[in-house]
Amino acid sequence: MPHSILLYEDNQLLSESIQSMLRLNSNLNLLGAYENPQEVKSHLKIKNPDLLLMDIDMPGMTGIEAVAEVRTFNRDIPILMLTVFDDNQHVFDAICAGASGYLLKKHISGKLFSAIEEVMEGGAPMSPSIARMVLNSVHQKASSENPYQLTPKEKSVLTSLSKGNSYKMIAAEFGISLDTVRSHIRKIYEKLHVHSQTEAVSKAIHERLV
Repeated sequence: MPHSILLYEDNQLLSESIQSMLRLNSNLNLLGAYENPQEVKSHLKIKNPDLLLMDIDMPGMTGIEAVAEVRTFNRDIPILMLTVFDDNQHVFDAICAGASGYLLKKHISGKLFSAIEEVMEGGAPMSPSIARMVLNSVHQKASSENPYQLTPKEKSVLTSLSKGNSYKMIAAEFGISLDTVRSHIRKIYEKLHVHSQTEAVSKAIHERLV
């Protein structure tokens, strides 16, 4: 069954060129083409496409804004961004907003179909440099949410410790030995830069680590 597509592109000549390409491919079904994505929410609900092709810079509403809006009610539909620029902040922002990947406009004639196939199979076509930017952003977010790099088990032990549980109670709760509990707590102290249970619990509560 052909993949159904909605196209958002304000450059009329380019839009017409893409539309012609899509109509020549029997595996694709173009449901509509628009100069801006201001009505994207109603378009999706009425036409129920399998894929969106989205320009980044458009009047009225940018492609990045459109992606963010779509993701408020549809987390699954693939969105392939179309852009003139490689490795720029706009592309990065689009990916972070929820875009599935992007295709440079200069490569549309040769790579449009393969990019569509890749994104429909769950892939994320993008350059290595943009992928690195996305990964760095994820790592920075993870670090800010867990500044002391506590492991899930260490956070669980710290939470139990904050409830006033003894080492024996913690060992029983998690089915581990007392030595293992002591080992976890020693590492927690090192990571939190504290020297006692009172300091650890106080820091955990004040900094909302638990």
